[in-house]
Amino acid sequence: MADKLAEYEGLQGRVHGLRDKAREKWDTFKEWKSAIPTDRGLEGVVSHLRGPPKLERCLDDYAHVYRKKTRWELVRVSAAVMGIEFSYAAETAFVSPTLLKIGVDHQHMTLVWALSPLVGFFVTPILGSVSDRCRLKQGRRRPFILLLAIGVLMGLLLVPNGESMGYAFGDTRMNFTAALGHRISGKTAHNETLPPPPPSSHSWGIFFTILGTVLLDFDADACQSPARAYLLDVTIPEDHAKGLSTFTIMAGLGGFMGYGLGGINWDATAIGVALGGHLHATFTLITIIFIICVASTLTSFKEIPLDFLESDDCKEQLQRKLEEERKQNEAEKMIPDESATYGTIGNEQEVDNDVNPEEIPMKPIEQPPPAPRKPGTVPMIPDVQPAPRPADEYTHLGAPASESAPNPKATLQEYLYSILYMPHSMRMVCLTNLCCWMAHVCYSLYFTDFVGEAVYGGNPKAPEGSKERELYESGVRFGCWGMSMYSLSCACYSLIIEKLIQRYKARKVYICGLLFYSCGMMMMALTKHPAGVIIFSWTAGVMYSTLFTMPYLLIAHYHASGTFAVTAEGEAIQDGGLRGLGTDVAIVSSMVFLAQFLLSCCLGTIVSLSGTTTAVVCVASTLAACGALAATQIMYLDL
Repeated sequence: MADKLAEYEGLQGRVHGLRDKAREKWDTFKEWKSAIPTDRGLEGVVSHLRGPPKLERCLDDYAHVYRKKTRWELVRVSAAVMGIEFSYAAETAFVSPTLLKIGVDHQHMTLVWALSPLVGFFVTPILGSVSDRCRLKQGRRRPFILLLAIGVLMGLLLVPNGESMGYAFGDTRMNFTAALGHRISGKTAHNETLPPPPPSSHSWGIFFTILGTVLLDFDADACQSPARAYLLDVTIPEDHAKGLSTFTIMAGLGGFMGYGLGGINWDATAIGVALGGHLHATFTLITIIFIICVASTLTSFKEIPLDFLESDDCKEQLQRKLEEERKQNEAEKMIPDESATYGTIGNEQEVDNDVNPEEIPMKPIEQPPPAPRKPGTVPMIPDVQPAPRPADEYTHLGAPASESAPNPKATLQEYLYSILYMPHSMRMVCLTNLCCWMAHVCYSLYFTDFVGEAVYGGNPKAPEGSKERELYESGVRFGCWGMSMYSLSCACYSLIIEKLIQRYKARKVYICGLLFYSCGMMMMALTKHPAGVIIFSWTAGVMYSTLFTMPYLLIAHYHASGTFAVTAEGEAIQDGGLRGLGTDVAIVSSMVFLAQFLLSCCLGTIVSLSGTTTAVVCVASTLAACGALAATQIMYLDL
């Protein structure tokens, strides 16, 4: 035995040890290979590679859904909207000049911008309904975020490379210079015709660029709906206001940095030279940032799959969780008489350890009387109980209201039916949001034209190198700084909007925010001064923050309380109608498409009739005032 041990000492012993381990691994592999069910074909091989199924999920696997989130966690959940706003900045800054350069005239530019909202207005609510019924194991919202993010990514690749792709498909190069203006000019509206477009030498380039524009515009707008629904799904109702304000902060910061990124002269940097110029450098950097932001959101928190939500095990676990919470709440409300003196300084009374704890008299805490309620309002949780549901219908007990799973018997047709027939509360939220988006689109899409012409006195159709042309281009660049300021103010206002709602209530915050923007736009139209452009652009940030926060906070509150209508006495009406959170979020979000489509159809005519781009700012002010009027009719539920 001693000789055998000596033989395995040193290097020779280690070699023999490695040989034995390799032999053991090889025997294990042969056993695993012999167990492959080759008679079941490819399905059997794939099933064998996956290994045995994992243990069934339990409610504890999704404990993160039922706790309060930190600010950093909410930042991760909301990171996708920052990437979307980066792509928005690239779209508004470069899409119009790119299309003009390859031969699309101003008259057809309006049709290009109308394609995306026309598609999105009808498709986005349907995507929301499909999201509510999605049964993938990854959840209901994240698959749609990923799908729409791929569309945004394709748009970011097509827009800067569309012209080059056109050359690869047979387009010929033509020496054509287009004015880098926007869609329409007040100074060219009367008695002037646009120069004829060049020959169709960029037909493929125009096709790919327009395709990229539609993909970028539609998917960026549509991706916000599942992103918001995902935020509401993985947070408890108490975190909804904080989460939506964080969502808006990320959007504001994304727009601010995106416009700043586009304002850098990349042609004078090594990065710009390496990436092929200013346009390609900007889109490449924004594409990288967009991928990082979306990946951060998709990997933040797991969603509860719909199949698990509708399972009997989940119902039993939720029932036990609710029972435990009820007992805990009852225990917290009851205080024993002895507890007031036991363990305190100066207490000389001895406690009898033989006393049965169940015989200790318990005294309930005195509750303050309920505050009087104004007519037409209901508390955060309605006084009335919902109508009894069938035993097989799912009720998400003890979970965030936004996670409430739909009725397993509900079909997609019933969700689509809920889009057409909305309660009055939802219709007023949609009407207010439509007016607000129309007011904001006037500012965001046509603002630089106003600054270049009305503020700086330039002319986009003046000869190249002339003083009027230089004034117009200077005004356009200065207008971009104004838009950067509005994005920064959006992020700043979002930091305090939650506290404003807690102190002044949602009704005052909503209405005053819209009136603030309306007055700011009117003052900008009256002054027409560069200082006014910077100062009054901050009011647009208040509007944008309000757009991103208030409508979705109201919808989440409706679903949390299960109330979409009240009586004149302030009692909740339980109609038992089927409504999905994803569907309602998508309906409200689709108002941006309708707003952009309506403005694309009529705003050019308004500018032509008025003869000045100042009309754009005046229209924005008027529409914001109409939105404030509609906000007075919204049901706030004591929010």
